[in-house]
Amino acid sequence: MTKKLLMSTGLAIGLAVSAPAAAPVFAQTAAPAPTGQKPLVVGHRGASGYLPEHTLEAYRLAIAQGADFIEPDLVATKDGVLIARHEPMLGGTTDVAGRPEFASRKTTRRVDGVETTDWFAGDFTLAEIRTLRAKQAFADRDPSHNGKYQIPTFQEVIDLAKAESARLGRSVGVYPETKHPIFHAAIGLPLEDRLLDALKAAGWTEKSSPVIIQSFETANLKYLRGKTPVRLFQLVDADDVDKDGGIVLAVPFDKPYDFVITGDKRTFKDLVTAEGLKEIATYADGVAPWKPYLMAGKQVIGADGKPQDLNKDGVIDERDRVLLPPSDVVKNARAAGLQVHSWTFRNEAKRLASDFKGDPAAEYKAFFALGIDGLFSDFPDTAVAARDGK
Repeated sequence: MTKKLLMSTGLAIGLAVSAPAAAPVFAQTAAPAPTGQKPLVVGHRGASGYLPEHTLEAYRLAIAQGADFIEPDLVATKDGVLIARHEPMLGGTTDVAGRPEFASRKTTRRVDGVETTDWFAGDFTLAEIRTLRAKQAFADRDPSHNGKYQIPTFQEVIDLAKAESARLGRSVGVYPETKHPIFHAAIGLPLEDRLLDALKAAGWTEKSSPVIIQSFETANLKYLRGKTPVRLFQLVDADDVDKDGGIVLAVPFDKPYDFVITGDKRTFKDLVTAEGLKEIATYADGVAPWKPYLMAGKQVIGADGKPQDLNKDGVIDERDRVLLPPSDVVKNARAAGLQVHSWTFRNEAKRLASDFKGDPAAEYKAFFALGIDGLFSDFPDTAVAARDGK
């Protein structure tokens, strides 16, 4: 991919811009965000902790559990239809690998600079996608619903949100993510105008519309800002967290891929500095960093130089980290006029710092106490209950 090709897609140009801490006191219920509203709970890929992600069934369950928004990640089929999948690669979330009729479709493509071998949505028509069935993406979650549910189109997700809003008498929003915009542009299936066309057909063309668009890239958000007033959020990624709680960057999770194409030396870390947040505010309404950017955990290192197994289970994981004080990202985002969402919150004990003692509600309350405006959860029911003090 060259800068020339990036420009030819119609995306916006002009990218070169500039000892363990004491456990926090957790709020019993979520303090109102500075907007005066309760923080939003977004059903991350639907209620994906319970059902295969990005299915109408998972979205419907998230809504039933009280989610304010449902989140469809968007990729395009060969015939240009937007569908809900976490990635353009289908192998991890569908039964395509077990379909002999599609064996020859397995191929290698370069995705954000990384050679990736899989089955790609852009090589399948919608009719062919309809024959596939979703499966649970996490090996440690219930697989009993594998093979039951179809892959929905974006239009079907919109229709579901509208129908459930009418039925329940409350607004259910849609929070689409444009997945790998440069990759899609390179294969002749750019996402942005297809997304805008769908939103226009839905009547969602105002900032107050029940839709928020998110992306890890910056160029397509700038392009979208020139086309629509709907809310836009800049996602901020990373690869890992080191033993001291520091953010670790590694390709392809080190920077927005449009920065790679244009030679911009900045990284995701630079986006959440005070200066970076001010720049985000010129084209987006909010920022959505991975949660360790807001409050991370560190390992406790023993005299032998190795991390201590705090819960004595023989495994070193999140349960063996202790929380550090919050960063200044939320404060600086506020100063820049940005809202703050964060991700991804999950119930499993092995994904919770030792301070939370295996209780996911304690993690929600700790992050709500930072004053964030919303969060993404695989388990919306737990998030809603923690927010509302139930």
